[in-house]
Amino acid sequence: MDFKDYYAVLGVPKTASEKEIKAAYRKLARKHHPDVNPGDAAAELRFKEVNEAYEVLGDAAKRQKYDELGANWKYYEQMQNQPGARAGAGGGFDWRVHTGPEGFHSMGPEEIEELFGQTNPFSDFFWTFFGGGGPEAGAPQRRGRRQRAMRGRDIEHELMITLEEAFHGTTRRLAMQHGSASGEASREQRTVEVRVPAGVREGARLRVSGEGERGGGGQRAGDLYLRIRIAPDARFERRERDLYVKASVPVTTAVVGGEVEVPTLAGRPVRLRVPAGTQSGQRMRVRGHGMPAVGSTDDRGDLYAVVDIQVPRALTDEERAHYEALVALAQNKKVSPV
Repeated sequence: MDFKDYYAVLGVPKTASEKEIKAAYRKLARKHHPDVNPGDAAAELRFKEVNEAYEVLGDAAKRQKYDELGANWKYYEQMQNQPGARAGAGGGFDWRVHTGPEGFHSMGPEEIEELFGQTNPFSDFFWTFFGGGGPEAGAPQRRGRRQRAMRGRDIEHELMITLEEAFHGTTRRLAMQHGSASGEASREQRTVEVRVPAGVREGARLRVSGEGERGGGGQRAGDLYLRIRIAPDARFERRERDLYVKASVPVTTAVVGGEVEVPTLAGRPVRLRVPAGTQSGQRMRVRGHGMPAVGSTDDRGDLYAVVDIQVPRALTDEERAHYEALVALAQNKKVSPV
C-alpha cells in the first residue's frame, strides 16, 4: 500500500481547517460522482480516492495519526488490520520473549518495567506506532497469572455511512476480533450484524450488547458502541431533519413560470411548480420529503429546493433572434414616455 498524500488528493494545505476540508471534499465528490460521470472509470477511481482521503482527514483522531506518522502511515494502517491487532491498544505490536522449552510468550507491562525500570525507554512515536498509547494501555499479562474476574471493557468505534443510508436505514456486517479483560488477543473472529435506523443523526451512538471486550474470570463481556459519522453528500445537504438540494431551472421557466423535477433521497423525483419571476437562490419548500424521525418514518422533515437558474451556453439562430427581440423590447420599454 503506497503512501498517499491525502491533502494533495483534496487539494488543501496541511493547515486546512475542518470546514475547508469538508468543503473541498464536497466539491470534488460532486464533480467526480458516478451519477454525474456514468461509465467513466477514471472519474469513479478519483471519486474513491477522494472518499478515502476524507475518511482520514475528516476524522480528527485519524488525521492526527496521519500527520504524526507521515510516510509511515501505510504501515500503521496495515498493522491496524492485522488479525492479531490488540483490541483497546490501538494497534498490535507483540513483545515476545524466548522461554526455553516452553517456546515464547508475550511480555506484559510489568516485565518491560523489570527490564527497563520505571523510565519509559521508548519515544511517544514508538508507542503511538506500535502500541497505541504505551504498555499501560492494555498490554498482555504474564502467562500463568490467574485471570482476574472482571467485566470486559466497552469498545467504541466510528461507523461511516452515506446520507442515503441514514435516510433509509441500513444493515452493516462488521468483522470483530475480540480482546479480553486480561489483555489477551482472541483468535476468534465474529461477524456482528448492526442495524442502523432510518433518520439516524451525525454523532449518534448505537449500542451492541455483549460485543465489546471479553470478560475475565467468567464475567460478562463489555458492549460495542458505534458512533455514527455521515459522509457529506454530493447533492443533498442535511440541516437537522430538513434537506436542501439544488433545483436547476431554465431561464425561460424562471421568467414565465412552469414546472421542474427535483431529486429526492427516496429515489423518486417530485414535480415543483416554479412561479413566474423566480429568482436564483430562491428557496421552495416541498413538505414531507426531508429526513425521517428515528422510529417514525411517517414523521419527516421538509425538502428545500434552492433555485439555480440555468442560462443557455449556445443558441440557435431562431433562439438568438427571439432573445434579441426581447432585449429590444426591454430597451424600448425603458425609453417610452410615461
